[in-house]
This record gives sequence, C-alpha cells and structure tokens, in this order.
Amino acid sequence: MNIKNFFKKKEKKKKGPVKEWLDAIIFAVVAATLIRWAFMEAYTIPTPSMENSLLVGDFLFVSKINYGPRTPKTPLQVPLTHAKLWGPLGGISSYSDAIQLPQFRLPGFGDVERNDVVVFNYPPEFEHPVDLKTHYIKRCVAVGGDTLQIKDTQVYINGEVAENPENMQFLYFVATDKNINDRIFEEMGVWDRTQRAGGYYIQARPQDAKKFESLPFVDKVIETKKNKDYVEPRIFPDASRYPWNADFYGPLVIPAEGMTIQLTEDNVITYGSTIRDYEGLEDVKVQENKLVIDGEVAKEYTFKQNYYFMMGDNRHNSEDSRFWGFVPGDHVVGEASFIWMSIDPNADFLGKIRWSRLFSGIN
Repeated sequence: MNIKNFFKKKEKKKKGPVKEWLDAIIFAVVAATLIRWAFMEAYTIPTPSMENSLLVGDFLFVSKINYGPRTPKTPLQVPLTHAKLWGPLGGISSYSDAIQLPQFRLPGFGDVERNDVVVFNYPPEFEHPVDLKTHYIKRCVAVGGDTLQIKDTQVYINGEVAENPENMQFLYFVATDKNINDRIFEEMGVWDRTQRAGGYYIQARPQDAKKFESLPFVDKVIETKKNKDYVEPRIFPDASRYPWNADFYGPLVIPAEGMTIQLTEDNVITYGSTIRDYEGLEDVKVQENKLVIDGEVAKEYTFKQNYYFMMGDNRHNSEDSRFWGFVPGDHVVGEASFIWMSIDPNADFLGKIRWSRLFSGIN
C-alpha cells in the first residue's frame, strides 16, 4: 500500500446547485422551526376582541421565552404549520396524533402575571391535541389563587379594584337618523361598529363614545351594559346555579397549583369540568354533581397546575373566560411582545398600512 496515498486527503466533491438549494432549504426550515418553538413566533389579529389595544390586521411577535417554551406534544407534524395545512391543501390535518409525548415547560423569565397580554391554546377545542388547538389572545385579569368579581363592568381582584387596560372598550348605541361617514368613526377611534335602525352600535372607549355627543346629527349616546338581574345563558360555570352575566360576575376563585378544595356540590359544579378536562386524569367523570375518579366518589381534590382568567379588552365583544372557563397553565403559549406590522383590511391600497402602529409595544 502506498502510504502517501493513504494519508492523502480525498478531494471533496463539489455540490451541485440542486444539492446546495436542498441543504439551504433544510437548514432554513430547521432554524425557523427552532426559533418558532423556543424563542419567538409571529401571529396576526383576526377578530376585534382586543380592540382598541390590538386591532384587526395587527401582526405581532409573541415571546415564548418569557414564560418558558413548551416541549412538543405532537412530534409527527409538517414543519411550520399548525393544525391544518395551508394553500390548496387547506383543511387537511398537518399532523398525526399516533404519538403523543408528555409535555413540559422549560424555564422562562417569569410567570404569567395580571394584565399580561397572553397567547394561549383555546381550552374547549377538544378535537386537537393541546399544542395544536386554535390560538387565542386575551389579557390575563386573574391568576391562580385570586378571587375575581365583576361589578357593573368593573373587575375586582381579591376585593380591590383591578387596574383597567388603557384602551378598554364597551358597547354603546349612537342614536341618529343620519348615515355617519367611515372617516368620522376612524377619527373618533372607533373601528368596530354596526348600523341598526335608529343609529349605530359601537365598541368604543368611554372617552371616545362621549365625543359622539358633540356631533350635531347625534341625538344621544347610550351605554348598553347588562342589568344585574339578567342571567347570561352561556355564562361559566353554570347559569342555572350562578345567575351571572358578563358585567356582573362572580365572586369566583381561580384554581392554583397545590390548592385543595372540598368537593361539595357547589364546587363540583364550579370546578368539576376543569378537573375532568384539563388535569390529565385518565378515569374521571362528573355524575349527579359528584366527581368520580377511578370509580370512587372523591371528597376533595388538589389541583396539579395553575389556571388563569382571560378577558378581551373589548369587553362587550369578546369570547373569553366568562363564557368557557379557565385557561390551564399548560395551554399558555407566550406573551405578546410588539406589533411589527399593521394592515387596515378596510382601507384602500395606499392607506392599508397603519404606519403609527409599526414596531409599537403592547400594553
């Protein structure tokens, strides 16, 4: 054997253009997947439930590292997709649930706090695994261990008046027999409005709703909040036991990790579905206002994780915890960080971009 040839380095074969492109695409997909999982992910706002804080057409980055990224639960998934494929294959599942892994949360910078704007997986969507449920964005108004109550639209936490979001909105009726130009609504800071006989229903900040009173063609502005005696049929946890509505709600204690409750009839009605659906128990049923775990009627229960109460800043146009219940800690995705782009879906081509909202923080 020729020792010179043995130690001689072999010449590397030059990659062809197809191989180079393929390597670049694989690297980009892997890098993007890791960034999206562990650090930051982009989202868009499709509904007005957080107006005026966030507008339909806002594009924002959500930090995963603030609360700690979750390990994947559903590994068999097309990269950079969610529950469904997009494009011409839209509507087809992007994953297989044949393998479901235990899910853990890695260390983050902190925990969910009151007034954080949080992205989470929609809890009652049981047709998908936890990590592939639809993403919602709301404001956390109460954390585990808090007692929440709403009196005449004002949130109270542990008996104290809660801090109100700066851009919180409510429903008003603007009584007028005239058609109001879209430009006037936008100048008044109103994006969410519906014309009805005799005027317009608007979702607006109190100070913006008051501006309409100065318009000569407006007869009056009426605040349309719920009456204390009105019972919202869809209210959580049970309208037949708790005669509450979106404006008069509670008091309700938010479950916390390690909190033990006695399983009285009232507590089973209040917390039974939460324990059944989100605590990871294999054999649990709610039967005749009793909680049955592994075939035995349970007398008490200790929660395994923290829960949160989420509400939209657009208080009269938001599907939130008042209607479907608590957000479990393992459903939390991340904290909304900043808006990087904002497009007005109703504007003409030249006015599509809301320049003043670009790279603005979220409060």
